[in-house]
Amino acid sequence: MREAVAQGASVYLLTVAKLLQRPWPRDVLVDVYAMRDGADIPETTRTVSYLARSVPFDRIVALDDFDVETAASLREHLRIPGMGDTTARHFRDKLAMRVKAREAGILIPDFVHVLNYDAVRDFMRRVPAPWMNKPRSEASAAGITKVQSDEQLWKLVEKQGDRQSFFLLEEYVPGDVFHVDSIVSERQVLFSEAHKCGAPPFDVAHGGGVFSTSTLVRGSREEAELVALNARVLACMNLVRGVSHVEFIQSKADGRFYMLECAARVGGAHIADMVEAATGINLWAEWAKIEVGAQPYVLPAQRKEYGGLIVTLGREERPDTSAFDAPEVVFRSTERNHIGLVLRSTSHARVGELLKEYLERVRPMVGSMPALEKPLN
Repeated sequence: MREAVAQGASVYLLTVAKLLQRPWPRDVLVDVYAMRDGADIPETTRTVSYLARSVPFDRIVALDDFDVETAASLREHLRIPGMGDTTARHFRDKLAMRVKAREAGILIPDFVHVLNYDAVRDFMRRVPAPWMNKPRSEASAAGITKVQSDEQLWKLVEKQGDRQSFFLLEEYVPGDVFHVDSIVSERQVLFSEAHKCGAPPFDVAHGGGVFSTSTLVRGSREEAELVALNARVLACMNLVRGVSHVEFIQSKADGRFYMLECAARVGGAHIADMVEAATGINLWAEWAKIEVGAQPYVLPAQRKEYGGLIVTLGREERPDTSAFDAPEVVFRSTERNHIGLVLRSTSHARVGELLKEYLERVRPMVGSMPALEKPLN
């Protein structure tokens, strides 16, 4: 928001009542509006249309994965440039993004829409359990259930009732999880950083533990393959401009990379802070430049260093992380009940060494909570 103002835009924020007191940059915002908690898209459309009677909005930007569809619907209704409903589906609807990827020949785990029971039974015969039952429009690992048997699946489907068509069933592919974070302008991927996670985000979200991720070795085969595959994904999903966070899994069975999820947003859980530490590129600021700055967009010069990230829930409201005092620690989260550390080094090995040490030292400080409702990454 600060960068959008620096680029000459007048910025208004629309949020919900429960988030109204967050530390928004009110010193640069023209105004802050709050919807009631739980407001749906039609209600939001009426609210924004009312505001537009006196404010000629030129751009609408979704700051959260859950708002991508709302922002797209508003653009369609007000005829404002940017991502519309169809493209937004590719980045929010797990079924739509899989169908689109499969049509483009991109490897994905086998899947079936939980719609036609004969098709579901055929999938279960072809693909051995376990399977992943995934809500189509949640974010990251939220709402996913690992299903071990036919009996468990049909009980789950019955429980989902009339909402079962809002789910898909996917092959479980064991392997390491990676993500690529990018900047796109006029369909050109101008910046991509490839990273490897420690424990898979699903395991962290549903089994507890610590989320970690770090920059891949620069110039490695893995990095080159992921950057190329990421560009193919973004092209087939038709991302014209903005930022993206795409997740892949490298199958233990065949060593190949499969697309898991793609999002038209900045990666959460301080991934943007890690990217900035390693490269000097602030994804939020560059996104603002693309949306409202002078065109054509020019990517700033960047560093080619290495970043690492550790994020977890803390047992205490204000966890003390002062003992993690290596000079490579360049960021500490100030969120309540959270531990977040970002590392920076010119050495990939040094980041890996510190991550290994700090992951062990942070485990006794870890707290717990119910499964995530918001994305972990």
